[in-house]
Amino acid sequence: MELTKNCWLWFLVLSVTVQFASCDQEGFLSLSCGGTTTYVDSSNISWIPDASYINVGNMTTVDYLDRSSSSRLPVRFFPDSLRSKCYRLPLSNVSSVVLVRAQFVYKNYDGLDKPPEFSVSLGRAMTTTVNLANTDPWIEEFIWPVDKGTLSLCFHSLPGGGVPVVSSLELRPLPQGAYSNGLADFPSKLLKKTYRINCGYVDGSLRYPIDQYDRIWDADKDFSPYHVSSGFDIQNTFNLTSLKENPPVAVLQTARVLARWSDLTYNLPIDDLGDYYIVLYFAGILPVSPAFDILINGEVVRYNYSVQRWNAEDLSFTMRGIKSLNITLKSTSFYPLINALEVYEIQDIPRETSSTTVSALQVIQQSTGMDLGWQDDPCSPKSWQHIECNGNMVSSLDLSNVKMRSISPTFGDLLDLKILDLSNTSLSGEIQYLGSLQSLEKLNLSFNQLTSFGSEFEDLMNLQVLDLQNNSLVGLVPESLGELKNLHLLNLENNKLQGPLPQSLNRKSLNVRTSGNLCLSFSTLSCTDVSGIQTPQVTIFSPSKPKDHKHIAAIIGAVGGVAVASALISVCVILFIRRKKPQESSAQSAQVDIKNWNSAKVFSYKEIRSATHNFKEVIGRGSFGSVYLGKLPDGKLVAVKVRFDKTQLGAESFVNEVSLLSRIRHQCLVSLEGFCQEAKQQILVYEYLPGGSLSDNLYGTKSKRITLSWVRRLKIAVDAAKGLDYLHNGNDPRIIHRDVKSSNILMDSEMNAKMCDFGLSKQMTQGDATHITTAVKGTAGYLDPEYYSTRQLTEKSDVYSFGVVLLELICGREPLTHSGSPDSYNLVLWAKPYLQAGAFEIVDESIKGTYDPESMRRSALIASRSVERDASRRPCIAEVLAELKQAYSIQLAYLASGGFMN
Repeated sequence: MELTKNCWLWFLVLSVTVQFASCDQEGFLSLSCGGTTTYVDSSNISWIPDASYINVGNMTTVDYLDRSSSSRLPVRFFPDSLRSKCYRLPLSNVSSVVLVRAQFVYKNYDGLDKPPEFSVSLGRAMTTTVNLANTDPWIEEFIWPVDKGTLSLCFHSLPGGGVPVVSSLELRPLPQGAYSNGLADFPSKLLKKTYRINCGYVDGSLRYPIDQYDRIWDADKDFSPYHVSSGFDIQNTFNLTSLKENPPVAVLQTARVLARWSDLTYNLPIDDLGDYYIVLYFAGILPVSPAFDILINGEVVRYNYSVQRWNAEDLSFTMRGIKSLNITLKSTSFYPLINALEVYEIQDIPRETSSTTVSALQVIQQSTGMDLGWQDDPCSPKSWQHIECNGNMVSSLDLSNVKMRSISPTFGDLLDLKILDLSNTSLSGEIQYLGSLQSLEKLNLSFNQLTSFGSEFEDLMNLQVLDLQNNSLVGLVPESLGELKNLHLLNLENNKLQGPLPQSLNRKSLNVRTSGNLCLSFSTLSCTDVSGIQTPQVTIFSPSKPKDHKHIAAIIGAVGGVAVASALISVCVILFIRRKKPQESSAQSAQVDIKNWNSAKVFSYKEIRSATHNFKEVIGRGSFGSVYLGKLPDGKLVAVKVRFDKTQLGAESFVNEVSLLSRIRHQCLVSLEGFCQEAKQQILVYEYLPGGSLSDNLYGTKSKRITLSWVRRLKIAVDAAKGLDYLHNGNDPRIIHRDVKSSNILMDSEMNAKMCDFGLSKQMTQGDATHITTAVKGTAGYLDPEYYSTRQLTEKSDVYSFGVVLLELICGREPLTHSGSPDSYNLVLWAKPYLQAGAFEIVDESIKGTYDPESMRRSALIASRSVERDASRRPCIAEVLAELKQAYSIQLAYLASGGFMN
């Protein structure tokens, strides 16, 4: 066909009629929101009611016809009284990306003539605000990167915005890899459609079945005042294999074309300042090959771009921080043309909250016996009720006035908390399970029935406000509160506390409130039994002369003061004598008893102070108190564990514990050297191991830790398992450790490992006992989930904790961490599936290439079995030990045969 120059001066539109024999609807989901019947529309798409995907909201119909209905259009609306307004859309059959389309229609269905305004979220992302006063109906399209089997689409009311309403929802699978350039930061981005234009085509929009993915291609409007459209017909086919988005052939067979030396311009208004993804489609439908520069907002993004005849190509660009969009094709030869274009706003998908945090919150919700409306992600798109977030981290939890009764161990997994309010929640007993919350700044436990401080406050080093008013706390205020250097408000009002306050709390920066207790002050005077002293009775005679009134009153006051002082002194002397006798007798009794043990030595407090150089060097801290380095007169180094006041036992109980520990003698258990019980002190003296803890050597500073090869790690695991096996099976009574963790495995100078810290241990006193019911003790990340849900303590609880240690040895990372993706925060949840599948890419980088695969396989398998949630499926420690010995032998043979040795 001969084309003259004058012909090309007209603006051309190329169109064809394309016939489709059949189209595939696999993966399509079309919901008639508020509908009650199934039907097929004019495009042969099947529509179903939405009741299976949402269980809230009211239904009605409106007088509005579209292609998805043959009569009145059903709608679903959501009154403000509804807490959740979310659809759960299945994505299990979608492999890559999916188009999500929602239509919102008001049409004055309620007769109030008040079109609503509300927000819409997809998954964790708040995506758009719908204002039906501006446009009715309102259609939104999104391209969502599939990362889970279900997608939540939710509606959020706005103040004064009225009732959210929706009429239809559609899911359409898109080609594998489509729009991948715009989703380059998958899974943290989604695309919101701004424009999808079938350039040069003016006879309405095209969609299914012309587009097999049911995208809506809008007709080409006059986006610039310089454009006028005219028509031209042509039929041909193109090679579409290079186009990942797979646009319809019919769309590529039309184009907007301009005359030579003219510029083709699209001015496209955009609503929001943001980042935009642009796809331009070019097809060689002209008998010539035009060339032109492509400019976006005046910036040249492609020089001298040429469209080859019969070829189809696309170009994609990302423009960041723009608030207007101008696309210009500047001619260099022949005739600029464009066949189609798409413009999407790039939106962020907030990071997922840690799976450990989500799991803990779900357990807490269950423990309340209430439906708090906690579903999906705690922080996105909006924070759950009672929760505040900083990004994807739960920073505040306010459960005040929600009945809790006890502090669940899962509170210890909320590691990012800065504010925790459990006031008026019926809590009782000991304050516990909060020691791991080292970011905590404000803790409110007021108006409960708590009776004991517990022993974990010393770990809350960032605590600024501690409110314990109106509880039933008894006894002394612990010294550990004075170690909280950031604390500026301590409210102890209206408890049953008595005695002197720790002098470490007596500082200008700290406001201590103590009113409403028995006797609580910074005075050194003991107030233990002052409440039982009767006020002296003084008879006051009426003065005979008014002028003597002041004089007599002064005498009476003085007499009364002397009487009170005398009474107080007498009481204190009596109390001192009464207290001194049982302490002396207990110490003497202990010394007599311990001579029969022929193992541990009784130390005086003076000897302890001398050995530790007045408690100079702290080498460890725990729930019991502090551990100091000591040196005995014979030169032997020892670890001196000084029990904190609140962890002290009665004299008889302490002697019984020392008796038990003295009988535990095993080469893989840290041995007790002696003890001291005098001057209100309970001190245990252990052998000192200079190699540090396993935790120190895995995670400590490089200057202090020793590189642990795989064979060394196996040797440590075998040693620790031997110690634990002795406690479970080699001792009478059997002992459950209760706090197995990497920091409680110590090494000597030759890196032989020993288990330590039996201060939390429990005896199985009955030969046929299967468990002990007890309050949960232990460390977050190591706790057996079945143990803290049932309070049933068995040897399998130790096995779970030891399994976590094995995972640490294999993976070289701590049980709880916030590095990496949310799925990796909890070591057990992250590592177990890999190791069970024999996928060893998660093995610690420092030992990769140094281990025998069979040795690693056996170790990984026994570790995975040890951390089974169901205790009955875990092996006993003897079986664990046997497997580790086998793995150790295999690794030794591997090294002996010339394998790599670190």
